[in-house]
Formats: sequence, structure tokens, C-alpha cells
Amino acid sequence: MTDDTGLLEHCLGNIPRRREGYTTDDNARALWACAEWLELAVLDGNRHLAERADRLIDRYLAFLLWAQREDGSFHNNISYDRRPEAEEASDDCLGRALWASAVASVKLPDRERRFVASRLFDNGLPRTGRMTYPRGWAFALAACSFLVLSQSDDTLLPYVERFESQLLRLYRQSAQPGWSWFEPEMTYGNGVLPWALFWAWQVTKRDETLAAAQASLDCLIGNMTGPAGHIRPIGCHGWCSPRHRSDWDQQPLDVMKLALACAKACAILGENRYRQTLDKCRAWFYGENDMQVAMVNEEEGSCYDGLTPHGVNLNQGAESTLSYLLMEAIYRNTELEVDAYVGSSNP
Repeated sequence: MTDDTGLLEHCLGNIPRRREGYTTDDNARALWACAEWLELAVLDGNRHLAERADRLIDRYLAFLLWAQREDGSFHNNISYDRRPEAEEASDDCLGRALWASAVASVKLPDRERRFVASRLFDNGLPRTGRMTYPRGWAFALAACSFLVLSQSDDTLLPYVERFESQLLRLYRQSAQPGWSWFEPEMTYGNGVLPWALFWAWQVTKRDETLAAAQASLDCLIGNMTGPAGHIRPIGCHGWCSPRHRSDWDQQPLDVMKLALACAKACAILGENRYRQTLDKCRAWFYGENDMQVAMVNEEEGSCYDGLTPHGVNLNQGAESTLSYLLMEAIYRNTELEVDAYVGSSNP
């Protein structure tokens, strides 16, 4: 799905639909995924995988560099003929691009690419002052916290504190007995909200932040677990509130975001129940779901776009495939962290 411009957005089956073009969202996710898999490939000594990831990183970095405007924002939707499409600015797109750039600026092995990623981040950061939506705040909060922790960049502390306070304010406004959440409804990509607060807590050490992160994640897990104990993503046709829950259609992205939050909670709190939920997230992709069908096309290395009451949506677009690949990277990184902990405890 990657051509000489970048990663195409949609497929019919597993064939790219060129007329629907590209998004910065997907190319940012792809940069993040490649940075994670390159790091794993180097650790495993997998030269072939490292070389493939390295080549793709250049393509996605170049796409983000091209999509970033002079004011630091990112144009999201690009047609196949490389023309920007009409759109309103997206907080989610900006946040995802900042997170991917932050990860790349730390994890890529060569300084030239790290330099490019750092410039993308530095140019985009001032635009966060115009963000109004919580998932954009969450990605920006995680990105800034990550850089404070990995690079001791204290200039980012005011951003961490601002986004942390904004998410906590939403949480206080919406949370009630039996509903420890940031909004009146759980909609899409919910796991990024507790995930970001876990990142913030590592920087600020605010008790309220850790309590909100854990309570909201527990609430999300409760609402994303079916009666049989397997993961049941919140359906996009109706969402979830204290009074109602939609079961269909289920999106791979939501499972990956839950896995992301659980991996972070496991690393910080050391509670096995979060590792167990991470295991269930991975199992959802391989058939432990409401329809008992695999969401992964293992021959292609791709993922189906959704789970419906009639089975899988056979299209295999960028968002779904990247959700699967990121989930696997999250899972393997957690395994490495557990092995390192066991090794250090048993010399």
C-alpha cells in the first residue's frame, strides 16, 4: 500500500483504492509503527526486517515533511494526484503527527532522520495551543511527556501540565459513580485518554492524575469486555454511554488503543490484570472475539477493517493493518520488559 508518495488510505479487499488517496494520519501511524519495529528488529538481529523498516521510514518522514504547512499544522487528506483536499484542521491529525515525530526523534538510530523528526515536532508544537478536542490533547500530552522523560527536555513541562490539566478537567466534569470517564460517551480511540495520563503521571507525579488514569482505564476495560470474557470493542454505530452500548461495527483501532493503555498501566503499576487484558487484545485479532473469526490475514500481513454482525469486513485498509502491526509491537515490547524485569530479579 506504500507507493513513491506514501501510504494509501483504503483498500477494496487487499487492493489499494488509489482514488481515495492518502492521509497524514496513516503516514504518521506508519512512521510510528516502523520506528517500533526497527527497534525490535535491531534487538532481534533481524537484518532483513530492519532494512525494510529503514526504507519505509524515509517515505513516511518525507510525507509528513511535505504535509506540514508553514504554520506548523499538518494537512491531513491528500488526493492521489498529490493535491491537498478541502478540509477543516484536525486536532487528532496534529496530535498523531506530533507523537510519531517524537517517537522517531528518539528511536531512530541515525541522527539525520532524528533531526528531521525533531524539526517536524518543534514546528508543530506551537499549533497545539489551538487544540480543542481531547484525543488531540492526549497525543500531544504523551509526546511531550515522552520527550521530557527520554531527553530531559524541561522546556516541554508547561505543555505537559497544560494538557494534563485539560484532560483532568474533562474527567472531573463527566465522571460519576459507575462511569469513570472523560466524556458522556465512549466513542473511538478511547484508550489514548488513560494512556496519556499515565505518561503525564511519570512526569508530574500528581496523585489525581494516576487515580484518573487507572479508574478510566478500568472503566474502559469493563465496557470493552464481553460476557464471555473476551474483548468486545465499542461499536461505531451508537457508541457507549452509562445507559446504552453499541456492539457493532467493531474496529481494530479501538483494540490497539486499549492494548496501548494496558501496556502502559502494566509497566507503571505492575498489576497482572492489565497484562491479561493486553493478552486478550492480541487474542481478539486472532479469533477470540464475538464472531470467533480471525481479523488478521496472516498471508498478507494485513488486518480486516472491522467486525460486523455478518462477519469480517474484508477490506484491509491502512488504519486497520497499522493497528494490528502496532498491537504486535506493543505486545512484544511488553514481553521484553517483563523478561528484563525477571532477569534483573534472578541474576
